[in-house]
Amino acid sequence: MAILKIAKMGHPVLRQVAEPVEDPTAPEILRLVGDMMATLEDIAGAGLAAPQVHVSKRVVMFHVPPGRGDPETVPFTVLVNPRIEVLTDETEAGWEGCLSVPGLRGLVSRPAYIRYSGFGVDGQRIEREAKGFHARVVQHECDHLDGVLYPQRMDDLSRLIFESEFRHHLEEATT
Repeated sequence: MAILKIAKMGHPVLRQVAEPVEDPTAPEILRLVGDMMATLEDIAGAGLAAPQVHVSKRVVMFHVPPGRGDPETVPFTVLVNPRIEVLTDETEAGWEGCLSVPGLRGLVSRPAYIRYSGFGVDGQRIEREAKGFHARVVQHECDHLDGVLYPQRMDDLSRLIFESEFRHHLEEATT
C-alpha cells in the first residue's frame, strides 16, 4: 500500500463533483481504499475522501476515535457512493480542520442528526444514524465528493483561524 499525496485547497480535483463507482468490489477500488487507509493512518486523520488523494471517485473513509467527545467510537468505515439524509433542523457548530486546508481550523454549523448510507468494499449496503462528531466527520468527507471544502460552509469567516492560534479559542471557551 502506498502513502498518497494530499490535494490542497485550490487544486481542481477538490472543486469538482466526483464520479460514482460502478462496482465497490472492483480491484482498482480495493487498491484505492488500501492506499487511502495507509495514507489516513500515516497522517493520523479522522477521515479522507478520494478527491483529497487526486481521485475523483465517490469513496470516503472515516472513524471516530476515543476522546472526540462522542460516547461511542466508530471503527474505520469505508463508504462507496454515500448518501446523507438530514434527520433534524437542529444544527451544531463545531471546529473543523482538513488535510486539504492545512494549518487552519474553522467553526462550521452542520445538521446535528443524520442518516447515511452507501456500500462497503464487500458490496454490502451500510446504513447508520449519526450525531455529534460522527455526523460531522461523515458530512465533512461527503462534502469533498461534491467539490465543497469546509470554509465554504462557514457562516462567519472571522472564525477561520490558524491552528497555532486554536488553543487560544479553547482557553476562551473554558474560562
